[in-house]
Amino acid sequence: MKIGTPKEVYEGEARVAMTPDSALALQKLGYDCAIESGAGTLAGFTDAAYAEAGVEVIKTAAALWKECDIIAKVRQPYDTEMKRLREGQVLISFFNPAGNEKGLEKAKKAGASVIAMEMVPRISRAQKMDALSSMANIAGYRAVIEAGNNYGRFFTGQITAAGKVPPAKVLVVGAGVAGLAAIGAATSLGAMTFAFDVRPEVAEQVESMGAEFVYLDFEEEQQDGAKTGGYASVSSPEFREAQLAKFRELAPDMDIVITTALIPNREAPELWTEDMVASMKRGSVIVDLAAEKGGNCKLTKADERIVTDNGVIIIGYTDFPSRMASQASSLYATNIRHMMTDLTPEKDGKVVHNMEDDVIRGATVTHDHEITWPPPPPKVNAIAAKPKEKVKELTPEEKRAAETAAFKAQTKNQVTLLAIGTVLILAAGLYAPASFMQHFIVFVLSVFVGFQVIWGVSHSLHTPLMAVTNAISSIIILGAVMQIGSTSGLVTLLAGLSVFMAGINIFGGFLVTRRMLAMFQKS
Repeated sequence: MKIGTPKEVYEGEARVAMTPDSALALQKLGYDCAIESGAGTLAGFTDAAYAEAGVEVIKTAAALWKECDIIAKVRQPYDTEMKRLREGQVLISFFNPAGNEKGLEKAKKAGASVIAMEMVPRISRAQKMDALSSMANIAGYRAVIEAGNNYGRFFTGQITAAGKVPPAKVLVVGAGVAGLAAIGAATSLGAMTFAFDVRPEVAEQVESMGAEFVYLDFEEEQQDGAKTGGYASVSSPEFREAQLAKFRELAPDMDIVITTALIPNREAPELWTEDMVASMKRGSVIVDLAAEKGGNCKLTKADERIVTDNGVIIIGYTDFPSRMASQASSLYATNIRHMMTDLTPEKDGKVVHNMEDDVIRGATVTHDHEITWPPPPPKVNAIAAKPKEKVKELTPEEKRAAETAAFKAQTKNQVTLLAIGTVLILAAGLYAPASFMQHFIVFVLSVFVGFQVIWGVSHSLHTPLMAVTNAISSIIILGAVMQIGSTSGLVTLLAGLSVFMAGINIFGGFLVTRRMLAMFQKS
């Protein structure tokens, strides 16, 4: 069987569904590969590169659709493309089945099997072919780049001779794949990043990336990402009002707002209203990643950049992945290749459309002259962490009480340990010779000093300070040096070994520190 990729006809689309690398992998599955001439040019893949990879370059789209048994493309097919479908042909593409009834009917009538890449279920086995996540990851990153280009100020805070520059405040609404990518990019640029999501299980992910999760003081059963296929679902009117009230509170302080909230097979929820835009500072930027589905911001216009009367810039581009066409094409082509791997269990270049397979069934929207959308829920739930109970923030009085209690408990433990140690030393002094007690006291003091020095530093300080502290803790070498002059041969031997090992600790600690500091020096 032959798999082919036509040139995208959607205006401004630069991605391509097959790359030279993915074609090599498809050939290993037993398929012949073909591509329309010029299909990969905008993504940086020349016809010569495809030919070198063993791909047949076909001059026209009509010829490619006629010759190939499987068509892989990016954008939802136009009517002219749908008319080219034939009996038994397989189409793999973004298809928008919820809003493409005519396309479903045409594919059904033609007898073609259509696999919609946006319908791949979010279960662990299907992550490698989750094209929505691949493209959302790129869109989230690119949204921060576009925001920075329009913001015109630093993301990170700086203190210079010319004055102090505060860091930008970035709010990411929706902590899915795109939201997390935006959070990662914004925090890496030094911005103060805040994030909101209706699913409580993502709070830990947000905070682990250095952002602050925005909680709502609202009593409602939180959404379970596992039950909703890993996506957000529709919230109650009361929750929505509490959500909007929180956004109104945050809007005047935010410099950049990136909205990513989408609900499958629905228009994007309106989360950033006109009055919120009016309350934002002049020069602030809103990047609406949901613009293609109507937008999360009331004033968003798809594929446009607008400036409001109060100077807020609203970006509603719908081609963020296409703006990084080479990377996006590579990821999407890999998703296609993994889908083809599942469709070719024998690796013999023949498609086996197993409708009992959760992934294949979930993504298939037409098959064997039938419309198979919407699919049944997958047998396996989407991966989702168990919601954590929200920790109540302590008042200043409660914090002081907790600190006092902890101090008292620590003091009690130390007094207890000192009492036990004193009793043991006194007991040993009654029966042990004076020479032993002299060595024993030096040993105890050395261990105590070393322990206090090294454990006085937090374990989270994985910096050169840890190496220096490790060296300083070797102050116990003084105890060993004092014992080298002992009249006992055994004590002298042990003291010599102690000096040797402590010396390694000292010199090794400073050597590690030097190497770590050298990593931050400019070459």
